[in-house]
Amino acid sequence: MTSLDKPTTEDTSANDTRAVTEAALFEAFGGVRGMVETVLPGLLFVSIYTVNKDLHMSAIAALAVALVMVVVRLVMKDTVKHAFSGVFGVAFGVVFAMMTGNAKDFYLPGMLYTLGLALAYIVTAMAGVPLIGLMLGPVFKENLSWRTRNPGRKKAYTKASWAWGLILLGKSAILFPLYWWADTTQLGWVLVVLKIPPFLLAVYLTWVFLAKAPPPIDVFAEMEAEERAEEERKAAASAGE
Repeated sequence: MTSLDKPTTEDTSANDTRAVTEAALFEAFGGVRGMVETVLPGLLFVSIYTVNKDLHMSAIAALAVALVMVVVRLVMKDTVKHAFSGVFGVAFGVVFAMMTGNAKDFYLPGMLYTLGLALAYIVTAMAGVPLIGLMLGPVFKENLSWRTRNPGRKKAYTKASWAWGLILLGKSAILFPLYWWADTTQLGWVLVVLKIPPFLLAVYLTWVFLAKAPPPIDVFAEMEAEERAEEERKAAASAGE
């Protein structure tokens, strides 16, 4: 192996940063299983409704499968935050649709949530406190250190928040006209199709921005180091007495 072939310390550090970023994003957004749990209830609802136009059966089936996914995670002692968020989303949709009697309203709470989230990403990015940084800071064990001590990561989080906001805003711009003009099955299938690709694009752009950013400051490790140093100082003072 020539000197040009040998990995440098910088290359190794960059690879480590990318690996940590991938793992953190996978944990934060639920990975493949989280995506399945997000898509399946809506897919089941629109599939059943397409066949028999029965709002009650479609809604109950969607809620049932969401609850089953939570139970499976509980039995496996796995994290349930993604499954629980899916249950709450489906439950709101079911209640809304049952109250109005309009099957399209099953999708309305989720659409409003998407629009609200898009605006939250954009507003927080403009305010200098990007939402994606608030979400991922604890995952990277940096908490809010990126705001004042790591400007490169703050810039990356700001770019990522803009990306999420604009992507979700574009998704909303497609869905809300369909809510008014399309029928339930058309809206449902478009929603299913648009569930994963925008999400994957936003996650990919987040990975790109963070992989190029400086590594996170592990504030937990710093706190532990300070505690050890304090204990050593006390031990030294006691020994001196």
